[in-house]
Amino acid sequence: MSPSELTALLLLCSAMSFSPGPNTTLSTALAANLGLRRALRFCVAVPIGWTLLMLACGLGVGVLVQSLPALRWGVKLLGVAYMLWLAWKLAGASRLAEADTSRLNVTFLHGVGLQFLNIKAWMLGLTLTAGWVVNAEGSPASNPGERLALICAVMVFFAFTSNFLYALIGSLLRQWLAQGRRLRWFNRVLALVLVATALWMLQV
Repeated sequence: MSPSELTALLLLCSAMSFSPGPNTTLSTALAANLGLRRALRFCVAVPIGWTLLMLACGLGVGVLVQSLPALRWGVKLLGVAYMLWLAWKLAGASRLAEADTSRLNVTFLHGVGLQFLNIKAWMLGLTLTAGWVVNAEGSPASNPGERLALICAVMVFFAFTSNFLYALIGSLLRQWLAQGRRLRWFNRVLALVLVATALWMLQV
C-alpha cells in the first residue's frame, strides 16, 4: 500500500471512528453508569465485531447486503429496533444502582453483534473494500489479503481507541452525574442521540 493510500485510509478511519455514533454513545453511557471497567468489555467487542464485518465485506457478503433490498432493509430495521430498545433502557436509568442491576445489560456479544446491525458500518466496509482492497477496475489488487489485514489492523486500533476515549470521558463524569437528577438527564440526552442515529440509518 502506497504512502498516499495509507494516509487516506488513516484520515477516513479517524473521521469515522471518532465521530459520535451508536458505539461511542454506548461507550460513554456504560462508563458513566457502570464505570470504566464494565465499559471495557464493550470497547473490546466493537473492534472484534468490526473486524468480522470487514472480513465479511472483503469476502463479498457486504455486496450481497447492499444489492438485495430485502436483506438491506432487514439489517436496517433490526439495527433501528435494537438501538431504539437501547435508548428506551438508557432513558429509564436514573440512578447508578438501577443501571447496575438491570437496565444497561449490554453484553460483549451485544457489542459484537451491533456492528452487523449498523448499515453505516456495512457501507464503510464496502467503501474500504472498494477503495483499498480492489483496483479501479473492480478486480482484486495484487495483494488483497495483505491490504485487508492492514485495514482490519488500522480499524481495530481506531475502533478501540475512540470507544475507550468516549468511555473515559463517561467515567470521569460518573461522580458528578451521581448528584441529583444529572444522571437521568445525561442518560436521556444520550438516548436521544441513539434515537437520532436510528432515524438517520433509515435514510441511508
